[in-house]
Amino acid sequence: MRRLMTSILAPLVAVSLLQPCFLPVAHAGTASKDQQTKIPALTAQPDVGPELAPYFRAPHKEPALSQDELVRLLRQKIKYVFIIFNENHSFDNEFGTFPGVNGLYSDRTKPRSAEDTPGFIQTYTDAGGGIVTVQPFRIGPEQNASVVDSVDHSHAGLAKKINVVGGVARMDGFAADEYQRFASRGGAANIAEGTQFARLVMAHIDCDTIPFLWQWASRFTIFDNIFATEDTPSTPNAVAMIAGQSGETQWVKHGPGGLSITVNGHGGITQGPPLVNDPQPFYGSQFDTTGTGRQPAGSSQENYKDDNIASNLTFASLPLTFMGSRVGRIMSGNRDPGFDLADIGKDIPFIRKMKTRPVEWRWYQEGYDQEATDAGGLATHSSYVSHHNGAQYFGYIANTPEASANLRGLADFFSDMANRRLPDGGVFYIRGGFTNQMGLKPAITRADTPEDEVAVINATKAGDDDHPGYTDRQLSEAMAAKVVNAIARDPEIWKQCAIIITYDESDGFYDHVPPRILSYGPDRLPLSRGIRVPLILISPYARTHVVSHVEGDHNAVIETINTIFGLPPLASLPDEARALAAGNSEKFNVFGPPGFHQKYLGPRDINSPLSESLLSGFDPGRLMGQAPLLPAELAIIPDDVISSLPHYGSQGCKVTGIIPEDVRQGMVNTIPEGFNPLPGTYKEAN
Repeated sequence: MRRLMTSILAPLVAVSLLQPCFLPVAHAGTASKDQQTKIPALTAQPDVGPELAPYFRAPHKEPALSQDELVRLLRQKIKYVFIIFNENHSFDNEFGTFPGVNGLYSDRTKPRSAEDTPGFIQTYTDAGGGIVTVQPFRIGPEQNASVVDSVDHSHAGLAKKINVVGGVARMDGFAADEYQRFASRGGAANIAEGTQFARLVMAHIDCDTIPFLWQWASRFTIFDNIFATEDTPSTPNAVAMIAGQSGETQWVKHGPGGLSITVNGHGGITQGPPLVNDPQPFYGSQFDTTGTGRQPAGSSQENYKDDNIASNLTFASLPLTFMGSRVGRIMSGNRDPGFDLADIGKDIPFIRKMKTRPVEWRWYQEGYDQEATDAGGLATHSSYVSHHNGAQYFGYIANTPEASANLRGLADFFSDMANRRLPDGGVFYIRGGFTNQMGLKPAITRADTPEDEVAVINATKAGDDDHPGYTDRQLSEAMAAKVVNAIARDPEIWKQCAIIITYDESDGFYDHVPPRILSYGPDRLPLSRGIRVPLILISPYARTHVVSHVEGDHNAVIETINTIFGLPPLASLPDEARALAAGNSEKFNVFGPPGFHQKYLGPRDINSPLSESLLSGFDPGRLMGQAPLLPAELAIIPDDVISSLPHYGSQGCKVTGIIPEDVRQGMVNTIPEGFNPLPGTYKEAN
């Protein structure tokens, strides 16, 4: 199949072609200077090549559609929504030099100085009392950039990194946090490790390392103003992807404490909501007494200590509203209503009375059940990252057979697609895990990598959910490409689909855009929002070669699903609405700094300037039939390319024709001498 490429010699299309609607001036919460200024909702990316030219439509030339007409057309055209839900990268870490975005070196339309970029120049005091300066730098094939270690993304660490002062996140604590968490232990080895992590946290990559993701961002729509819902690690944001929160409404109703429990010699206190760490789901843990139909536990790499189990989550989520008119019947099958349905007692009859059409859904996650890597016909769950399965945390899903039947393994997705067993429309989440099902080894691209380091990388970086620490970025984008290919190669599904590729949280990598601080948790640390994450919308109805700057978080995905399938917002359900109102009070203001007003202790999936949907990524002309649909070939990555590592022979920018912003500006990239991308995994190079 002919490769579609953007020509770097094509005439420059002005990046300032603007949609005539603007992001409103912020009026709720504390916003950054950028968020307080009117900025265009949409801008074109530069360099529209001949392959994209027939499909490119400048945003300002699009036909105007009323909101009602846009919604009507979306509901008519889109039946399938797929969410490829990756792990742990900030926007700047992966797309900071992508052309046309609010990135590290450019403010969408023009270069931006370091002085005007929050946190660009970071300093810390080293063990000898000296002031060390660190700033962003690009790593690539010469540094084995597809395999790096994970940085600090603990709740407390992230609070240090964004460094909220006077209600505004200064984004200047990344390097200092990384250095101090190791160097504070003392000793030369710890100091060296801290020095390397302080560098790694400021590093970023481009199309030579993740060419597939950059291709999709170029050919479809990329969003550059989407944040993690919570300023926390993975679990709370996995929950937020389907609930718009990590348990704030449950905290408001019942307080922050967990449940004291003793089962079969195991005793502890569960971690109560709002979740801010990575505890394991209650169902499937040692505290779960379920017999038949028990949820799986994660692999040996997971932490199942008695103090690392989450409370049962009982607030509303999309899987509840997905049930529609069937909600009463499905919930009647729950095994422990008093325990599992505690906070949706009024939501259930409300949803039932609305008589909305049920929405089919699946949560496909690697290792949940039997995978190709399992021998002997039994599911080992060896690749299962259980604390990433947001749906398993809810008792009314995990402990209700008809609901839990929607939780499946990654191989099930490909089998369902190949055998046409996917429901006739619905919402489908896809997640990777600790290993990859293609049997591929990591893409080691540095020619002089020592043999012992190669062995370490092969043993520790074979995962495919993009989580630094145990995955390879190219194995991860290969998994995403397999998913996209399976969808795009089915003509009936492709012409009715929207694919969202996004991330749970940032891993703690540097990003320069300050998140709006919306809430504080019971520990008095910033709770929402977290650091900015990438989001790409792929669809035959998407805008091509466009950047959307609308502001949101995981609630933006929920809002989009609500709109397409006609679901009530989670924030409008009776139990959630009451808790949101109760949280908006002096009682909860005390958890924030003086003068802070809590308004958002719960889901925010009602469209507003604070949290907008992804509808800006759809092309009105395509929905109206006035412009050609984007062909599946724009999304498909050839199979031989997917399985050939490194992708495009480490020449992704050249092959795709995308010019990173630092290259466009002729900037000199300075990599710190002796930089080691694996300071925790391969300490010999520190």
